Amino acid sequence: MKLSYTPLSIYYLTNSEKRMYSREELKQLKKEFWEGFGTYCSLVPALKRRKSKFMLYNTKMKGVELKFDATRKGASVILEINLSNATKRLEKYEQFKLYKSTMEKQFPKGLIWDLAYIRECGTEVSRIYTEKNDIDLHRRIQWMEFYQFMATEMMKLEKAFKLVKEVME
Repeated sequence: MKLSYTPLSIYYLTNSEKRMYSREELKQLKKEFWEGFGTYCSLVPALKRRKSKFMLYNTKMKGVELKFDATRKGASVILEINLSNATKRLEKYEQFKLYKSTMEKQFPKGLIWDLAYIRECGTEVSRIYTEKNDIDLHRRIQWMEFYQFMATEMMKLEKAFKLVKEVME
């Protein structure tokens, strides 16, 4: 089977072949990934009892969100400070930095502290995160690695955030 390249196609590597996804196929793949993550989370005993699986955007702290990122390069679990006022964003970041040891207790390898992270859209934010590299969203066989990492690390990041939030308020 011969595949031709079009600007709307994206390469996908398996162990033995190259494959291209159209935009629609890629959209479907991502949809299946996130639905699978939802199913995985509903089976995790620690998450089963929760009304809402994760806090994410509902941190009740202005300009602070918890996020997941899954890409061809790996997975990230993120605490993002996205206040548009750079001075306020820096102040909030420095507040978290004061409690770095508390935040990192659950993370043996520590967290990555990025004061000036530039998103793909060009917006500057501050991020505190953990990541797992060398797993590829396009490889379905690796999805379980994504799911386990993201669920486990988000539960730890939420716990750390809640502890620090109490002290900061």
